[in-house]
Parts: sequence; C-alpha cells; structure tokens
Amino acid sequence: MRHPATKSISQYDSGVAAGERVKMADVARAAGVSVATVSKVVNRRDGISQATVDRVLAAVDELGYEASLGARSLRSHRTDVIGVLVAEFEPFSTELLKGVSEAIASTGYELLAWSGGHRGTSVGWERRSLARLGGTLIDGAILVTPTVVDAGAGIPVVAIDPHTGSADVPTVESDNLAGAVLATEHLIGLGHRRIALLGGRPDLESARLREQGFRTAMAAAGLAVDESMVCNGGYRPETAEGPARELLTRPDRPTAIFGGNDLMAIRTVEVATELGLRVPEDVSVIGFDNVPESAVLTPPLTTVQQPLHAMGATALELLVEMLRSPDAQVADVRLPTTLVERGSCGPAPDADADADVSSRRPAS
Repeated sequence: MRHPATKSISQYDSGVAAGERVKMADVARAAGVSVATVSKVVNRRDGISQATVDRVLAAVDELGYEASLGARSLRSHRTDVIGVLVAEFEPFSTELLKGVSEAIASTGYELLAWSGGHRGTSVGWERRSLARLGGTLIDGAILVTPTVVDAGAGIPVVAIDPHTGSADVPTVESDNLAGAVLATEHLIGLGHRRIALLGGRPDLESARLREQGFRTAMAAAGLAVDESMVCNGGYRPETAEGPARELLTRPDRPTAIFGGNDLMAIRTVEVATELGLRVPEDVSVIGFDNVPESAVLTPPLTTVQQPLHAMGATALELLVEMLRSPDAQVADVRLPTTLVERGSCGPAPDADADADVSSRRPAS
C-alpha cells in the first residue's frame, strides 16, 4: 500500500538511473528532505512530523528503496529475516518451505531460503551456512534435515527432521514410526505376506524409525521379515533404482514394496513398468511423505502423508517464539502421519495367480 503524500513522488527527479540500486540519498532527493531525516524515518526514530514521515515513506514505496540487510543488522542488531536452510531444494524441503512461506506473513518477519548445495552428502553443511548468514543476514534459522544440530549458531535455531533425532535445539518431526506401521499394516490387510522394505540411509533417524515401524507391524501380524528383502535405497531415486530392480527381478519377488519415501517409491513404480510388471496387479508399492509428485504418478501412489506444510509452519511458530521470548522453554513437536490411499496398492495375488505371475519373468 502506498503511503499518503501531497504530490506523487514521480513528479520529482530522483536521479536514479534504470537498473541502479536505490540509495538513501535518492530517497532524500525525491522527498525533498535530508539523508539524516530519511535515516530517522526508515529506522523508526522519533522527532519527525507525520507529514514528513508520510512523504519519505511514499518515496520509499515509489522508488523501491530497501536498506541492505547487513547495514540494517549493524544499526539495530536485527534483520527481521528468518532463514530456512536446506542441503538442497527437492520435493520434501520444498513442501516444508511452502509451509513456512504461508505462515510468515503474520509474523512481521521476511523469509530467506538458502541451500548449502551439498545434496545432503556433506556433514556439517549447516555450520558453514549459519556462519555465513547468522547475525548479519538472518535473526534465526530453520534447519531442514540437518546432519548436526549442535551448530554453534549464535542465533535461535529450530531443526526439522534432524538426522540424529531430538537434540539441544527444538525439533519438529512427523511420527515416522507410526506412519511406517500404517503403511505396513495396509499392505498386510490387502493380503500381502512377501513384503520388501526399500529403506532410507541407515545414518538417518527417520529411516531407522520407519524400518522399526515396518518390523513392528510384521511381527504383530506374525510374519517373518525376509532380510534379503530389506534394502538400503538411500532416500534418493538414483540410489533406489538398483535395489528396486534387484527386488523386482528375483524369482521370488515380493508382492509388495514399502518405499521409505515417495521418491524411492516413485522410482520403484517406474522400474516395475520398465520391466513389464503391472502396478498394482503384479506388485503393490507404497511410499512415505505425500509430495505432490506422488499424486500425478501412473498409477497414483498410495503413501503415508507427513503434514509437511504444517511442519514448516510449526517450526516457524517455535522460532518466532524464541526470538520474541529468548528465555522461553520451547518443546519438541511430533505431528501425526496419515495413510493416503490411491491406486498403487491392491490385493495380493492368490496362490494360482501368484504362480502365474512368477512364471512371467520380467525383462532384465
């Protein structure tokens, strides 16, 4: 919204060439006041008449002036900017970021999204990112799936789904164990007994909990886990393709595969299709996350939904509370997971159909 002024600022010569950064002196020239007056207005200092404040703010709006974050932090020791730091922008982190973005408008803070550019393979990427941004560009940070949470940030930090689970900083996560139980029970309820797990990286707490949930549900149903069908897919499509292909080309291939996240499950469906197998008639596939890509797959992927937008919004809520009340005791938050039934899971083949399917070897 443009601030009121007696004349349009465009009637004044700001002296700013196209493409140049607008400086405080340009605002002062356009508003017909001193640079010192502009500084007082933009830094919310007293002693300036309302008419002058309106005129300066109108010039700020008209010219698009914005003080640099570094300069702002030097003056006030705050930037009013919250950072969301990720190893890379992929579907999981992007959905979390959307949740933060949707919730930030009412907080008075602005949002900076930052990628460490290490694709999650570099331990300690968050330390380097926080050292670069903390205190000069951002007032606090949300770390998405950090490898370490003891990052020595010097600013408030909230971690979403950290590699090692809960730590000294507040964390937000979904109920990975209960979600994996839901997925496995769904497959068992469809009559599947030969169920494979395409798990995540063993160093990640979420992967450990999802495997635990899988084993818990199998044991509760009186089913033995075939350890040769428990594979590490690494949470990435390219690392999941090999294990998925091995599972789908074995003589006693599973009738169902639980992918530890949607990206691995989606690649599993794609590999099955390449091999001439029908999903879900020949093999059922279930994922975990409910990223947008899961709904547009053919067939649409049955999955366990993490409330990703709510996780992002909750992390923001905790961080803002820490910024406004530094002594506040902020607790960890675990949000529920739910089953989303679509078209990639179906009844297990009966004995006759199973024998017929097994005799039809997929292409290597």
